[in-house]
Amino acid sequence: MARPLAARRPAAPMSSGQAARRVRILRAASDLGGREGLANVQMHDVAKKAGVAIATLYRYFPSKPYLFLAVLEWHIDRFLGDRDHGRDDSPKADRGTEAGETLVALSAALLSSRLLASAVALSSFTEYTSVVPTRIDIVESALGQRMLRLLGSRADPLTARSRVRLLVYSWWGVFVAMLTEEISTEQGNADLRLAARLLTAP
Repeated sequence: MARPLAARRPAAPMSSGQAARRVRILRAASDLGGREGLANVQMHDVAKKAGVAIATLYRYFPSKPYLFLAVLEWHIDRFLGDRDHGRDDSPKADRGTEAGETLVALSAALLSSRLLASAVALSSFTEYTSVVPTRIDIVESALGQRMLRLLGSRADPLTARSRVRLLVYSWWGVFVAMLTEEISTEQGNADLRLAARLLTAP
C-alpha cells in the first residue's frame, strides 16, 4: 500500500554518515529506475537495495516523484563535477559556446539511460507541492549556478538570473523533446547551442 504524502519538508543529512546514506538511496533509485522505469520502482525496493529502513527513505524523500527529482539533481551535480575534473588550462571558448556544449553534453549523459531519463522527466510533471511546499529558484540549482558563472560578473544581477532561468528551462524543454523523440538529437543539440548563444550574448 502506498504511503500517504505528508505536508512536511524532507530531512537534510547532518552528518557524513547520513550524507553517505542519502547517496546510497539515490544510487539505488537510479539503478532501479534505469533498469525498470518509474512505474515499476517501489519505494520498498529502493530502501532494500540501499540498505536502509523504509522510514529512513521517507524521511529524506517523502514521495517517489521527489526522490527521482533528487536523482536528477544528483546526476547533474556529478556530471558538472566530472566536467570540472576533466578541464585543462587551455584557452576557453566564449561563454555562449561553453554554455551550449555543457547543455548538449548533459543531455547526452542523461539520455544514455532512456528509462531513467523518462523516470526523472515523469517525476517533474507530477504534482508534489503538498510534500515540498516551497521550491527553490532554478537559478540556485547546480546547473543554474554554473550558467550564472558563465554569464560573468559584468551582467546586471537581475537580468542575469532571468537569463539563467530562460536558459535552464529551454534546456529542459529541449531535453524532454529529445527524450520523447519529438525532435532528433541533432536538432535538439542545434537548438541548445542557439539558445545558449542568444541568452549569453552581451
